Amino acid sequence: MNKDQILTLSGMPAQAPSYPRGPYRFVNREYFIITYESDADAIRAAVPEPLEPAPGNLVAYEFIKMPDSSGFGDYHESGVVIPCIYKGEPVNFTCMMFLDDEPPLTGGREIWGFPKKYGEPDLRVAKDTLTGTLKYDGELVAMGTMQYKPENLLAADPHAALRDPAAVIKTLGKTQVNLKFIPGAAGDVAVAQLVAYNMTDITVKGAWAGHARLHLVPHVNAPVADFPVRKIVGGSHTIADLTLPYGRVLVDYLKG
Repeated sequence: MNKDQILTLSGMPAQAPSYPRGPYRFVNREYFIITYESDADAIRAAVPEPLEPAPGNLVAYEFIKMPDSSGFGDYHESGVVIPCIYKGEPVNFTCMMFLDDEPPLTGGREIWGFPKKYGEPDLRVAKDTLTGTLKYDGELVAMGTMQYKPENLLAADPHAALRDPAAVIKTLGKTQVNLKFIPGAAGDVAVAQLVAYNMTDITVKGAWAGHARLHLVPHVNAPVADFPVRKIVGGSHTIADLTLPYGRVLVDYLKG
């Protein structure tokens, strides 16, 4: 390979990259998100500057099913997202995610800096219950449940907005932020950035809200329980088509 050929690669290994070039289209992407109040000190310790935790000490625990993802395939994902503020704008900071498919794990880390590790997430309907679970090395570390599609269960704000397609599109298109950290070959820091992106071309196929419960189990390698559940705010269940584009750098820590 010559230099020009090397610089056109989408990833490694060169003969069979883990992922193609983007953007990446998701069809029938299914979200089950439980929003809850947690510990203020734990949230503050996890949020990188200059982000600030949003008011309310809120955490969003996510279970996501992606059955049709261009370049990535069919997989599940689960983890912790923290609502934050960046220069006055509401954003979501992705704290940690666990998934069961190598291409989006590798691509997510290398391109956008998603804090992804291999785990065993699952999202399914068990009789009348929407059920999300996360296992790490075979051990249960998270389980979330919600009644299946209880469309008129909660009519008062903020829950009603979770069923409004326009509001759901705004939520799905909200700026997402990752802390991208990559060591250098010499043991130094090669990349230390805050990277942002926004989902685009969003079509909502269904959106529901309801009562939810979340059980977190302490685990040293999947520390989702470091953000303890103080009070459940509510659950949301969404199915949508959307596109994940490339991102942009908000902060480069190596440049001061």
